[in-house]
Amino acid sequence: MSKVKYIYDSEKLAFLKIKPKKGRKLGYFALFLLASALFGFLCFVILLNTTYFETPKDRILAREIENMRISYALLNKRVDQLNETMDNLEDRDNNVYRAYFNSSPVDEKKRKGESEGALSYKQLEGYDNSDLVINTTKRLDVISNQMVFQSKSLDEIIKLAKGKEKLMAAIPAIQPIKNEALKQMASGFGYRSDPFTKVRKFHKGMDFSARTGTPIYATGDGVVEKADASLSGYGNHIEIRHGFGYETLYAHLSKYKVRPGQRVKRGDVIGYVGSTGRSEAPHLHYEVYQNGKVVNPLNFYYGSISAKEYVLISQIANQENQSLD
Repeated sequence: MSKVKYIYDSEKLAFLKIKPKKGRKLGYFALFLLASALFGFLCFVILLNTTYFETPKDRILAREIENMRISYALLNKRVDQLNETMDNLEDRDNNVYRAYFNSSPVDEKKRKGESEGALSYKQLEGYDNSDLVINTTKRLDVISNQMVFQSKSLDEIIKLAKGKEKLMAAIPAIQPIKNEALKQMASGFGYRSDPFTKVRKFHKGMDFSARTGTPIYATGDGVVEKADASLSGYGNHIEIRHGFGYETLYAHLSKYKVRPGQRVKRGDVIGYVGSTGRSEAPHLHYEVYQNGKVVNPLNFYYGSISAKEYVLISQIANQENQSLD
């Protein structure tokens, strides 16, 4: 029950009852309703941002966002693993493969994809998660560039490997006469006594004493440059150009089994022992050239004889005796 209010009237010397104005109660009531509505709206907005009033659609969106966060974390972990794998591959490329083939290491800036004209990511800007998307995209682009570059590098290594195979096949690595066909190692590389003048002079090859008609073998892959008697004192001889700076010469042959321009493989029979030209007895005079300079053939017999045989031949070849040509 509302309180009754009075006012003192000094003229009438009495308390008079105050009558409320019409509509005031209605105004108070309206004000109350407005305040209640504002309070209710405020509470509604607050509750909308809580989990108490989530709709099924909100739950689905929340689940999708959480899945995206998990996927993003897994993607970045995978990118880290790819980076580690690429680093290991690049390390082997520079320090194992290229070191083996005596090739220069690759420029690290090129490896990391720091090429001219950086990629633009403007199309990824303006979204709520633009920083995350751009960062991940950049990392993936760097790895992509590295993979392309590494693929080209491995192609180059394959070429180097094939070149290495050709080099190994070209090196004159076997004896031109088989051990079982040898009578003896007549003379080695170095200063020897000339069989005709008895004067000490430099002997540019090795002499293999063998019966006339004994097969002579190409000591490395190559192309026959000469098969004639054009060099004075060498009689019938063969010159083979092996490539990579290697050449071999086989002299005093009785006959040929190859012709100029013919490609031969290591171990192919190219001719037969004889005593043509300036020769004292049937034998093969054999010379090896590397980059235009004559070298000791003894340094190349690693493909056909054992260590024990090599020591024996070395002892004989290094004796300063008389040559056969």
